[in-house]
Amino acid sequence: MTNSLRTPYGGVVIAAPVTIPYVRYSIESAQWWIGRALSALVAQAGIKASDVDGLCVSSFTMGTDSGIGLTQHFGLCVRWLDTIPLGGASAVAGLRKAARAVQAHDADIVACVAGDTNHVDSFRLTLENFSRFNQDAVYPYGAGGANASFALIARNYMRTFGVTREDVGRIAVAQRANALRNPHALMKAPLTLEQYLAARPISDPIHLFDCVMPCAGAEAFLVMREDTAASLGLPAARLLSTIERHNAFADDPMQVRGGWAMDIGELYAMAGVKPDDLDVVQTYDDYPVITMMQFEDLGFCKKGEGAEFVRQHDLTIDGDFPHNTSGGQLSAGQAGAAGAYLGLVEGLRQVLGTAGSTQVRNANLALASGFGMINYDRGLASGAAIFAGPSR
Repeated sequence: MTNSLRTPYGGVVIAAPVTIPYVRYSIESAQWWIGRALSALVAQAGIKASDVDGLCVSSFTMGTDSGIGLTQHFGLCVRWLDTIPLGGASAVAGLRKAARAVQAHDADIVACVAGDTNHVDSFRLTLENFSRFNQDAVYPYGAGGANASFALIARNYMRTFGVTREDVGRIAVAQRANALRNPHALMKAPLTLEQYLAARPISDPIHLFDCVMPCAGAEAFLVMREDTAASLGLPAARLLSTIERHNAFADDPMQVRGGWAMDIGELYAMAGVKPDDLDVVQTYDDYPVITMMQFEDLGFCKKGEGAEFVRQHDLTIDGDFPHNTSGGQLSAGQAGAAGAYLGLVEGLRQVLGTAGSTQVRNANLALASGFGMINYDRGLASGAAIFAGPSR
């Protein structure tokens, strides 16, 4: 084996990255989208549905269903099961749990999948029922939803560290350039910095191109042991390290850092790499300012230096810091909980050399991060994973 079993995630691999192409609106259910992803996983891996003996699922729009309901719906018989309700941190959390399950032989092949539909009224219903905090403290006053909360966070962060709209705009513009090379991205028109700056305000300082496009779709991958992948002849990436943290820095009056900053040393030490070793980075990008925050908290620059980091680097596929190569949620779309999976699935394609038109040359080592569950003044969940392709 190429990965020592004595390392924390030794012997664990990730395989079969799947994207079910997004659409703006869908009359189908979240279960329909998740089912398509499961079918694609089985087909890509060359296995039978009965070979999948673990299931991890995330979705905002499954209604009263959870993972257990889906097992009967899709004819699965599993011996390990989890439903992860962590929004944008769901993919990393699901990967961590699935990795431990296969290490312990509680399962041999775990399907990790996230999918959501987007009906015409889906956003209002999600907003009304997002959390008890939202129902009690925000929505009754005519506010609510991510835009208003992130405007509060963004304004404070930008004022604290001298960040301008031009600085965060460079992130959105670079991701749009990447999206133009992704045939599945919903955003098809080029975006200039001038257009970004001139876009209408949504909740100042959040403007139109700071916001993701809600849509329907699904993302998925398989987690298994290295010997299982080898027996299937399945190309796979080795999982090197992960971190996960919830309600970090609770004493900060307003969020200017996430849980990554607590555990970043462990993330790199566990993987045996440094930030400069990474070939491609996929951050969770519900808003550009949160991506800038992650550049700092994930160790690419010091706190408060995110704007300068963005000014000094080319974030496009062919640049010196390839980032969110699919276009990210800002330009590919946010299919609900599948948005948590988008970066990890794209990063997996990158290190497997199967990213096609968005492929970064010689990409062998990737980082993907997650961030989710915004209440009012902060996102509560964060995580990250580092993984390597077969050639590393």
